[in-house]
Amino acid sequence: MLQKPLLWILLMVTSFSSTAQNNLQVLGSTPTLYLMHTVQAKETWYSVGRMYNLNPKDIPPFNNTDMSKGLVIGQSVKIPLTAINFSQDGNKAGDEVLVPVYYKVLEGEWMFRVSTNHNKVPLEQLEKWNNINRNQVKPGMNLVVGYLKVKKDQSALAGTAVADVALSPKAPIEPPKEVKPITSPVDPKQPAGKPEPAPVLKKEELPSAPPAVNPKSIDFKGGYFKAQYESAGKSTRGTATIFRSTSGWNDGKYYALMDNVPVGTIVLISNTFTNKAIYAKVLGNLSDIKENAGLTVRISNSAAAELGVGEGKFIAEIRY
Repeated sequence: MLQKPLLWILLMVTSFSSTAQNNLQVLGSTPTLYLMHTVQAKETWYSVGRMYNLNPKDIPPFNNTDMSKGLVIGQSVKIPLTAINFSQDGNKAGDEVLVPVYYKVLEGEWMFRVSTNHNKVPLEQLEKWNNINRNQVKPGMNLVVGYLKVKKDQSALAGTAVADVALSPKAPIEPPKEVKPITSPVDPKQPAGKPEPAPVLKKEELPSAPPAVNPKSIDFKGGYFKAQYESAGKSTRGTATIFRSTSGWNDGKYYALMDNVPVGTIVLISNTFTNKAIYAKVLGNLSDIKENAGLTVRISNSAAAELGVGEGKFIAEIRY
């Protein structure tokens, strides 16, 4: 039988290992994002503050308590994620390292909702951090949504830091080009003080007008998901518009965002004006933003091209 001191040391090591190895899971939503910490033996507000790179005095108020009450083994403590200890742009101090913070995708969510709920981190950033396309997000998937900044010499979490953070490149800003005035050679026969007449261009020298740009149209006979469509006898009618996507232009894989319809459902969407129809897979719900007020569905712009509509709103009939 193990002696008590030795057993206590083993418990401490096991406790430390589980804390350091588990993925950090973000909870809450913008502007109140936080991590949950389970108090281990001999931990104090100060040691917890050092672990998560926070002033210990900032943690108790976030938990509706005060420092005088101390901590209890097994107690759950909310750790706020702020500009001090949370990075979504790769910035950190010289003595800090970055530890990935994850979010577990819920049923009906897609990458735009994840972005909105986590400080509107750019979709391109989420794609780069997780090495996926935004259309590949599925329920239960753990997505990196940012990084905890910790002191590498003070936090037990520093051992799970990443060596490098992939950031989406920013387009370089070109300096304005110097515009030089166009001057014509002086004609000695032209009297001084009178403007030189504009040169007359020959017909073949006249600049041609830019060609008209026709909206891109495609026809995949309803799209890739037509064969997977199964009607449950449900239908609705309402305002539709688009979201931009690279999908569908070459393979007819059309997608939709729609509330109260399970993710993965194939829906039949008809344009009542052109009498054309497409089949689209539901990626997720419409996000709770002002631009979606009054909308019934958003479809990928390739789907809109097959329906014969532009980038504005139109009335759609939906069956599923």
